[in-house]
Amino acid sequence: MHDEQSVGRRPRRQPAPLDEAALKDLALAYAARFATTRAKLLRYLTRKLKERGWAGAAPPEPQALADRLVALGYVDDAAFAAMKGRAMTARGLGRRRVAHALAAAGVAPADHGEAPDALAALAVAVAFARRRRLGPFAAAAVADPAARQKQLAAMLRAGHDLAVARRVLAATSPDEADSLLTED
Repeated sequence: MHDEQSVGRRPRRQPAPLDEAALKDLALAYAARFATTRAKLLRYLTRKLKERGWAGAAPPEPQALADRLVALGYVDDAAFAAMKGRAMTARGLGRRRVAHALAAAGVAPADHGEAPDALAALAVAVAFARRRRLGPFAAAAVADPAARQKQLAAMLRAGHDLAVARRVLAATSPDEADSLLTED
C-alpha cells in the first residue's frame, strides 16, 4: 500500500558535498542576495558545510573566504549597521533595541555608528508612541496605573530610555508631545 503523501513523489536527492568552488559560489550568492555581515556570512557557510559535507582536497576555510569578501567590499559591517539602524529607527525603535539587533548580527560595537543625540532619541520615541497609539496618542486618556505601566513597558521593550519614555508618556496631548521636540 502506498502512503497518500508519497504517491507520485520522487525521493529527495541528497545535495553533493561542497568543494572550494561550490563554497565560494555559495558565499558570493549569499552576499549578492542579502545585506549581511561577516559573522552572518560565516554562520551561513558553516551551516552549509555541516549540511552538505566537504569534498575538497584541503580543509575548508570559511573564515578566509569571509575575510576575502570583506576585503573586496562585498560584505561591509559598517554599511550594514548604518542601514539596519536607519530602518529600525524609522520604525520607532530605540537605541538599545538597535544595538541589540546589531550585536546579534555580529556587528562589532565600533561599527555601530554614532548614537542619536537626545533630540533625535526623543523624536524617535514620539514617533513610536504615535504609531502604537501610546500616551498622548491613545484614543482615550489612560488613567489606570496598570495600563500606564503596560505603555511604559512597550516603550522600554522598543529600546527607548526610561527617562525619554516617561517624558513622552507624560504628555497630555499630541500637540504637547510634539512640542517636546522644540523645547530643547
